[in-house]
Amino acid sequence: MKNIVIPEGYQSDPDLYTTQLLIKEIKDYFQINLANNLNLKRVSAPLFVSVESGLNDNLNGFEGPVIFDVPNADRAELEIVHSLAKWKRYALKKYNFKAHEGLYTDMNAIRRCEEPDNTHSFYVDQWDWELIMDEADRDEVYLKRVVEVIYRTLKSLDEYLCTLVPERHKLLRDHITFITSQELLDKYPDVKDSTERERLAAKEYGAIFLMQIGGKLSNGEKHDNRAPDYDDWLLNGDIIVYNPILDDQLELSSMGIRVNPHRLNEQLKLTGNLDRLKYDYHKMLLDGKLPQTVGGGIGQSRLCMFFLQKAHIGEVQVSYWPDDMRRALENKGISLL
Repeated sequence: MKNIVIPEGYQSDPDLYTTQLLIKEIKDYFQINLANNLNLKRVSAPLFVSVESGLNDNLNGFEGPVIFDVPNADRAELEIVHSLAKWKRYALKKYNFKAHEGLYTDMNAIRRCEEPDNTHSFYVDQWDWELIMDEADRDEVYLKRVVEVIYRTLKSLDEYLCTLVPERHKLLRDHITFITSQELLDKYPDVKDSTERERLAAKEYGAIFLMQIGGKLSNGEKHDNRAPDYDDWLLNGDIIVYNPILDDQLELSSMGIRVNPHRLNEQLKLTGNLDRLKYDYHKMLLDGKLPQTVGGGIGQSRLCMFFLQKAHIGEVQVSYWPDDMRRALENKGISLL
């Protein structure tokens, strides 16, 4: 329980079925409107991919995926996806999508190395989306325009929920603030913890899009680790909101313009991962066989947790929790699904 914070006097709503109904309303409303606003079509997605394909997302490079072999397929090694950042770009080519068309899908994953707390669990559910863009759009202006569309969709959901729950108050401010990870460090130079810098900015502005994550800052450290072979570290970012129930920041989405061949080589050199160029996906990218895209993931349970103001993600998501954690939360009046 050292990583769990429960607000004083907080208890779960005993009406679990109403919570389930609102979860469905949130998911249905948001995905339909996001698809309309970004011109996305729904597709099916894999739960696992072959190790040799190179399609899995390496996240920050330290988490190990769940790997298993299949006896009836020559004992091929498969791994549960961490996200679909690379697969989506491949799928857009395979399905013959055109410029300014995109896809979205439900992504379900197991992150075995996750440390469970209020907002993290071993199970991950998110909407993964990807949109083909023109090479001429490869700049910060276009990235911000896409972020604004997503934020407007979040605001629309916020207003819609107020019509379903009359006593509810809107959570989001009118505008999202754009700030780079270096600007965040410059703003709070004495705050060593990068997550605390996020919390302070989110509390001040309500919602931020924190840009340029992955490279080293002026203090010689990275704001956060990012895999080098999907997002361009100069053109990526996280949508982070202030979460009143926990007095903390909450990342709702990680996204960015994807690497082109030049940025792929640069970032793989920086991280010492040039060996990844042996994978089929990376070869296709270097050969110019994959479209230029922008994309990301939006946490489904996190969205529900935020808009329903739940103190623990287990109140809106079915996952595994260590027995001692489950008992301690029950003693504090937290009902986990």
